[in-house]
Amino acid sequence: MDNYLIYVGVAMATILLPGPAVILTINNSIQKGLLKSLSGILGIALAILLVAIISATSLGIVLASSAMAFNAIKIAGAIYLIYLGIKMFRGKGAHHIHARNKESSLLKSFIEGFLVSISNPKAVIFFMSIFPQFIDVKQAYQPQFILLAVTFSLLVLVIHSVYALFASFAKSKLSSKKGSTALNKISGGVFVSFGIGLAASSR
Repeated sequence: MDNYLIYVGVAMATILLPGPAVILTINNSIQKGLLKSLSGILGIALAILLVAIISATSLGIVLASSAMAFNAIKIAGAIYLIYLGIKMFRGKGAHHIHARNKESSLLKSFIEGFLVSISNPKAVIFFMSIFPQFIDVKQAYQPQFILLAVTFSLLVLVIHSVYALFASFAKSKLSSKKGSTALNKISGGVFVSFGIGLAASSR
């Protein structure tokens, strides 16, 4: 495969950009703990792998070409992001964090991460546009596609885990009532903004 290292660089730069998944990882690490944040990261990585697979199938072509299908997923994703944003914004500080830690589970964190990533139809467009640039048409397509998709998902795991680790170091400062309230407001506002931006965006 040509330019694999360039692909790795492009993938890393894409994953490092702060988006809903990154904000969720950081928020989970601070509010729920590192273990539940890692569970959410697994959900994000699995969703990314699934989106990559979809992008290589006829379903990906349908999503890319059908305005109705694209908009349906886009609106659903926007509603979910806004819902998460409002949920975070209404957090009640340190006591609320303690209550959430009791109520939250690894599975719930996993599902939350999965839904944040799977509900963005633009990811399909991204993979459909980026993969062909790094695939050698003279070689078998399937092994190259699998390598690209798995590489991206593994990079998601590594980079998000680093974000989670750094966020866990700041947990002591942000777990106070004042700090956690501010974090809830900021994270909630960011998620609502992402949701509105997704709803207003075009392909």
